[in-house]
This record gives sequence, C-alpha cells and structure tokens, in this order.
Amino acid sequence: MLSRVASSIYWLGRYLERAENYSRFIDVNFNLMLDLPPDLKEQWEPLVITTGDNEIYKTKHKNFERKDVIHFLTFDSDNPNSIISSISYARENARVIRENLTKETWENLNELYHFVLKRADKKDWNKEDPRAFFESVKNQVLLLYGLADSTVARTEGWYFRQLGLFLERADKTSRIVDVKYHILLPAPSLVGSPLDFLHWTALLKSVTAFNTYRRMYGNIEPAKVVEFLILNKYFPRSVFYCIREAESCLHKISGLADSGYKNSAEKAIGELRSNLEFTDVEEIINMGLHEYLDQLQIKINDVSNKINTNFFQIKDNFINQTQIQE
Repeated sequence: MLSRVASSIYWLGRYLERAENYSRFIDVNFNLMLDLPPDLKEQWEPLVITTGDNEIYKTKHKNFERKDVIHFLTFDSDNPNSIISSISYARENARVIRENLTKETWENLNELYHFVLKRADKKDWNKEDPRAFFESVKNQVLLLYGLADSTVARTEGWYFRQLGLFLERADKTSRIVDVKYHILLPAPSLVGSPLDFLHWTALLKSVTAFNTYRRMYGNIEPAKVVEFLILNKYFPRSVFYCIREAESCLHKISGLADSGYKNSAEKAIGELRSNLEFTDVEEIINMGLHEYLDQLQIKINDVSNKINTNFFQIKDNFINQTQIQE
C-alpha cells in the first residue's frame, strides 16, 4: 500500500474518533452542569485544558463561558481539534482515497460534514439546546463505524484505520479521566459526597460506561473507576484495551506474530501495553492520577510519531500528514 494512502486511512480513523469523543464529553459536561446545585459555578475550563487547546483558547477568549467553550470545541475552524475541523480533515482524507472507500462510507461522511457545516453557519446556534446536535454527531460517526465493520475487507487498509481509531480512543479516554482532576470540588469535605458521586457518574457516562461499570464493579468508587477506564481488559474504551488492539493492528500490518517487534513503533507500543498490563490501580494513585495520565499521553504520542516515521514519511509530499497531534 502507498504510504500516502495508508496515512490518509490512518488519519481518517483518528479524526472521526476525535470528533465523536469531543461530542461525547461536551454533551456529558453540559448535562452535568445542569445537574449541579444552583449556587455552584459552571466549570467549562477543564474541557479546554484536557483537550490540550488551552493556549489557542486564551488567544481568543478571556473567560471560560459556556457558549464560548462550546463554540471553540465545536465550530471554531481556528481550533485544529474542534469537531468541525476534525470532520473536515476526515472528509479531506477520505476524498483523496475515495477509490479505497465504499460508496456508503463516502456518502455518509459527506452528509455528516454538511450537517455540521450547516449548524455552524447558524448565527443563533447558541440559543438552542445543543444536546440533540452532539447526539447526532455521535450517532453518525457510529453509523460510519458500523458500515466499515460490515463492508470493509480485513486488509492493510482496515488495520491502518483501526490503528488510528484505537490510538485516538486511548488518548481521549485518558484525557476524559483527567477531567476529574481539573474539576475541583468547592471543599475537601465534599470528597465522597453526592456531588463527588455526580462527577464520577458523569465521567463514566462520557464514555458510555456507566451501566457496564455498575454490572462489573457495583458501587461507584474512585479507585475502581480509574481501574476500569485505564486497566480493564474487556471494556472497549479502556486505555489498556485500546493499546492492546492497536498493537495487534501493527502486528497485522507488519506481518509479525503476536509477540516481538519489527520496528520502533511496535517496540514502543509493546512496552506501553506491557506497562499497562502489569500496573495496578494502587501504583497509579500513589504516583498521582494526573501525573500518571500526563506520562501516558506522552507515550501514546510517541507511538504515533514512530508510526509516522516508519510508515508514512516517504518523500512523497502528497498531503502534509504530520497531522494534528495534541
């Protein structure tokens, strides 16, 4: 497969997953703010911090008001990670490899692009309840995933797309968990209170994990939630699950068996998977959840950089695919 085609397929997977994740946690945070006691100030700054877009945001806005944050993360084309930017990049990558996609995939992605563009052009978008919009974005991305799952042959292209999807999902799950660190409770006495319970519940709902967590773990406890979202071997949005699947995709691409490595990307992701596999939640908490997640995100970005070096950096400058990391 040509490196430029592989790169476009990989980034198509990443950008679609990024748009779906942004829709997911903006929607959940919006609902959380509605459930907060009326005397508590809404907290929208943590969303901007955890997406890594804080510096760009500060050049455009002084305060973290609800409408400004939602617009920045959703419709601001100056933000390279906003929903509209991610879907635009996904569509452009799909356009240049259109012959490698099914007709249904292209048509539905094009429909999603125009749906978001039309909403962005509405001057009064902030006067409406945004939840239906975010739900539509999530559902249309999931429809694209379903089409791919049912119609795409399991060749190199499939594994590059899955590789991008799982790396992006691992990164975003770690960032969503990190939101809890940045949402500061009014007083230490409220740790373990109904308000704290509300925050952890919102965190689980942001990755559609609430019911699965309750079936597997029962009561909501911070350490168990962290273990579930970072280390669980069975939940498809946990960091460990995503890294393990991404490693498997790399092995399929390189033609390697299930162990060992042929290149620096496989070595880096193997080390990361092994570290996650043999870590327990007590070690994470003793290190500090925020510090652990920071290191985890650096390692995921390192894996992505090595994938770019090993598979995409051919002297064919078809499209600048040093695409947006974070």
